[in-house]
Amino acid sequence: MQRRNFVKNAAAGTAAFTIVPSFVLGKNHVPPSDTLYVSAFGVGGRGAGVIEGLHNTGKVKFVSFCDVDDRAAANTYKNFPDVTTYKDFRTVYDKHLKDMDAVMVATPDHTHATIALPFMKAKKHAYVEKPLAHNIYEARLMTKVARDNNVITQMGNQGASSDGSRVAREWVESGIIGKVHTIDCWTNRPVWPQGVAVPNTKERIPKELDWDLWLGPAAMRDYNSRYLPFKWRGWWDFGTGALGDMGCHIMETPFSVLDLGYPTEAEASCTTVWVGDFVEADYSPSCPPSSKIHLKFEHDYHGDIQLNWYDGGIKPDLPDELKDGETIGNGDGGTIMYGEKGIIVADTYSQNARLLPSDLMGFYQQPTPKYPRVTNGINGHIQNFVEGCLTGVETSSNFEKAGKLTETVLMGNLAVRAYQYKKLKAGKKVGDWDPYRYEGRRKLHWDGANMRITNYEKANEWVTRDYRKGWELS
Repeated sequence: MQRRNFVKNAAAGTAAFTIVPSFVLGKNHVPPSDTLYVSAFGVGGRGAGVIEGLHNTGKVKFVSFCDVDDRAAANTYKNFPDVTTYKDFRTVYDKHLKDMDAVMVATPDHTHATIALPFMKAKKHAYVEKPLAHNIYEARLMTKVARDNNVITQMGNQGASSDGSRVAREWVESGIIGKVHTIDCWTNRPVWPQGVAVPNTKERIPKELDWDLWLGPAAMRDYNSRYLPFKWRGWWDFGTGALGDMGCHIMETPFSVLDLGYPTEAEASCTTVWVGDFVEADYSPSCPPSSKIHLKFEHDYHGDIQLNWYDGGIKPDLPDELKDGETIGNGDGGTIMYGEKGIIVADTYSQNARLLPSDLMGFYQQPTPKYPRVTNGINGHIQNFVEGCLTGVETSSNFEKAGKLTETVLMGNLAVRAYQYKKLKAGKKVGDWDPYRYEGRRKLHWDGANMRITNYEKANEWVTRDYRKGWELS
């Protein structure tokens, strides 16, 4: 089936769809209160870990596995030899739609929405790895489709299920640190190549890989091993850089604690890469090696809040309240929330949150727990999704919440891309020394409700993307 027709038919064919128990739709199914039937897409790498987590709940049966690369999927296929396997997600839709209750999507960022949306329109629950989508338009669309079809959803940022995030929210709402004015978030990513030139050599496509399907909505190009596996994260056409990789983990804490909405402003500064004396590299198709990003939020209670993001080895200032021997975050990164009267520090996945000065922890009377905890915390994130599908329990990172968080993260990337973009003078080419062509850092004003940059039209091109013919979303 042609991709364009597939999407249209998927949407039209579900207009009158009614949710019925899975045992009615498929053969030998037990009631959904007992078992969740899942089709998984992207079953190597992180996907393999999610599959293991789903399996370990004891309440999931897999309908099918789908991966465009047999090499990446080999261990999963070996561990579950009785599950039918496919390369093309459209074939799964055609053959197994009535057999499944939910999908799990852990493919590269640029195909999250492409794969998940048709199934969500068919009222299938969805677990999608972070970031929820490749661009802001897709995140907004996925949120809407989930809402319109009343499906259970969960983004794979497991820190959203941690106790630490809930404890920190209860602390802030108790007033112990006063109104929050500044947030610092950082990560050790990227741990893959970034700030590199586009490959100019053509390599043989491995026989196990369907390169056309892997590219999906991205423009066709020659295969090169510098794109995968994993290294796709550093290319704008496929990934979302260090911020996209870890922002949905690390920024989740302040986002949930303060109930942040859309940012109103974003600006960034990034690493400059030189390939010769006074010769600047053109790496704009690639994410920068490091960046510092500033987001501004307007909050009804706290007032203006500045959120600063650091990656690529750049870290925030250490709080003066930190004692000798005390550290912030962990090896992956962390969060610092500065209030008028105190500070909260959390690690990458918000498992551990603490107050600064640390003496506060000794005499502070903890508030009565207000927000329900998830069983097993961070390790119960996948179980939380399964229980949501089977019993209706609220999930920690449903797409209403995860969509706005993802949009916030991707808003930071708009500022990065604006920094990278350089409009050349007539007669100049990239790499020429031209001190007057540099535009660099700029402040972007964001109209979140209308999903638009209001002061720099070029950036609106990056709110969505150019979709390859036949792969357009509808």
